[in-house]
Amino acid sequence: MEHLIHVLQTDRSDSEIIGYALDTLYNVISNDLEEEEQEENSPKQVDDLGSQFTEIFIKQQENVTLLLTLVEEFDFHVRWPGVKLLTSLLKQQGPQVQQIILVSPMGVSRLMDLLADSREVIRNDGVLLLQQLTKSNAAIQKIVAFENAFERLLDIITEEGNSDGGIVVEDCLLLLQNLLKNNNSNQNFFKEGSYIQRMKPWFEVGDDNCGWSAQKVTNLHLMLQLVRVLVSPTNPPGATSSCQKAMFHCGLLQQLCTILMATGVPADILTETINTVSEVIRGCQMNQDYFASVNAPSNPPRPAIVVLLMSMVNERQPFVLRCAVLYCFQCFLYKNQKGQGEIVSTLLPSTIDATGNSVSAGQLLCGGLFSTDSLSNWCAAVALAHALQENATLKEQLLRVQLATSIGNPPVSLLQQCTNILSQGDKIDRRGSKVQTRVGLLMLLCTWLSNCSIAVTHFLHNPANVPFLTGQIAENLGEEEQLVQGLCALLLGISIYYNDNSLENYRKEKLKQLIEKRIGRENFIEKLGFISKHELYSRAAQKPQPSFSSPDHMMFDHEFTKLVKELEGVISKAIYKSSEEDKKEEEVKKTLEQHDNIVTHYKKVIREQDQELEELKQRVNTLTSQNEQLQATVTQQVSQIQQHKDQYNLLKVQLGKDTQHHNSHSDTFQMNGIQVEEVSKLRDELEEWKNKHEVLQGQLREKDSVIEKLKSSQLEIGTTEQSSETSKSGSLEHNNELQKELEMLRTQVQLQAAEISKLQMENQKLQVMVPVKTFLIFPLETKS
Repeated sequence: MEHLIHVLQTDRSDSEIIGYALDTLYNVISNDLEEEEQEENSPKQVDDLGSQFTEIFIKQQENVTLLLTLVEEFDFHVRWPGVKLLTSLLKQQGPQVQQIILVSPMGVSRLMDLLADSREVIRNDGVLLLQQLTKSNAAIQKIVAFENAFERLLDIITEEGNSDGGIVVEDCLLLLQNLLKNNNSNQNFFKEGSYIQRMKPWFEVGDDNCGWSAQKVTNLHLMLQLVRVLVSPTNPPGATSSCQKAMFHCGLLQQLCTILMATGVPADILTETINTVSEVIRGCQMNQDYFASVNAPSNPPRPAIVVLLMSMVNERQPFVLRCAVLYCFQCFLYKNQKGQGEIVSTLLPSTIDATGNSVSAGQLLCGGLFSTDSLSNWCAAVALAHALQENATLKEQLLRVQLATSIGNPPVSLLQQCTNILSQGDKIDRRGSKVQTRVGLLMLLCTWLSNCSIAVTHFLHNPANVPFLTGQIAENLGEEEQLVQGLCALLLGISIYYNDNSLENYRKEKLKQLIEKRIGRENFIEKLGFISKHELYSRAAQKPQPSFSSPDHMMFDHEFTKLVKELEGVISKAIYKSSEEDKKEEEVKKTLEQHDNIVTHYKKVIREQDQELEELKQRVNTLTSQNEQLQATVTQQVSQIQQHKDQYNLLKVQLGKDTQHHNSHSDTFQMNGIQVEEVSKLRDELEEWKNKHEVLQGQLREKDSVIEKLKSSQLEIGTTEQSSETSKSGSLEHNNELQKELEMLRTQVQLQAAEISKLQMENQKLQVMVPVKTFLIFPLETKS
């Protein structure tokens, strides 16, 4: 090995011999043997040899640095064997080689250039190298991510055909998982870089789902897992929420729901899709609302939730699929009071479909709860418990649910039917574990009664319930039944802790005396402790997703483990408390309730004040905008007034000139008030003269008619030769007088016409000057 390393150090110019040396080192260190060389004992020996040679090689850190330098060479015969050798070193001694590369100058950046190599063999082996390099090393993962790895890997996946691509797509997806899993910084960078939007085309599988190759199934499975990495419940809530919203807005959730409701999808892909949708909607109200609106392509259309629940309570469906549906239902209801209300409403009498044409979620849950299949019992009980989680209102409403058990018998409440099945558990023939059914029902009852005094009262009102619980706890049963005993102790403890003492026979003190007499306090606490000590309890407490190797191991729900952790301590204390301490505690509770009521009242007042303040703010904004508009109007009016002032000054100057030019009229327009009166007086006089003129014109017309008559009579006289001279002379004299009178009238009319013309000229002059004076009067009045 020393000679081979020496060749690498000294013969850099000879690419051929460098390539052979690298190939030789790779064959020495690598564990990739031909099939015919493998024997039963050989793999372990080869592993040991490979590790030993790797330790020798990396003992001198300069050797790894030298190898990084050789990988930079573009020559194919040097670069490719160098990449393979470095990958093999990382497989054998990953953490040590990672540390050497991390401290080498530009060590990681040199390797990132492999993704841009145009030769596919080197690029693909570069992906495998980066897979080994990024395993369990957050520092290297961050460097690789910030060296634009996401962009390059997504480009490769697109070039290779997304889910229809080959093993190269699989390798890229595995590398992306290394970069994103449990790495909050890279997840945030992936989201901020808008790379989530580029994931949507991965799930556009089309309608021709008949051709699902093994590689396509593998690729799609990894793609779904990558989505789950971004929205995992173990991630920080803020990061998960932002990724969930991004997946909704880019249409990724909608695409997943399309696969969910499609036909011909392989079972393992369908199961993983359900799990993926579950975590995309978990705790995100917007996504949960969308999921509630999704319908299956059936006739008539059914909600996706109903279709999934039908699979959950169907014992012929695969176990992993039923677990996935339960997880999906739990995620849909997680922190979703609206969804919880919709599910519970399908059980209430007022909303049940009387025609029976459609199956509701509530009917399916009840059917599963009272089925003869124990796994259906457990799943339905846990699902119904999630519909009541942290929702006291719905716990009270569920007490109204009545069930018709058989024809002719009166209906029984859902609570009573659960306790009936619980007490008759051994007598009913079931498929599967009878313990599983009882555990499921006890978990449902514990969730239902916790923090709901009314439900506790209803439970205690049945005289058979308390004796059944005390009898179960007091018995010495086998190890399998200890879990049931622990849950019975928890249920009885809840009945004490949340008891409002409304039933005289089942007051807190009497129940504690009953425990002391029939069970013993120490024995009760010991049985209560069986729950948290159970192995299956510890498994369920680790993560929200129900993952069990077999149906028999399906005993505890993740949310229920939180409830046990919360109540175990307080119930233990409550059992040992005396009646005086209980009274004090009741007083404290009442005080706290009063305090809570006061706080609630003040919160309400604050909300009202906030609302009022918001309204006042809006009003202030409105008034501010109105004020700005008025200010603008005032500014505009001031500008107009200034213009009028300027016009006034200009007209004043012009008026001075006109006054000098028309001296004859200066006395008439000395005062504004007098000018107006003069104009009015002149108009009246003019009107009077016009009337006189019309009268004279009328008289003139009358005289003209008289003259005409006289002329006609004169003509008649002229033609009569027999008339006497006296009469003739008289007529001529009379005619002359009339002509004189007519001439005088004509002269008078002419004088009046001349005077009228003169007045009209003066009137025209006044008409020209009046508008100017009136304009001057009005600004002066406005100013005053």
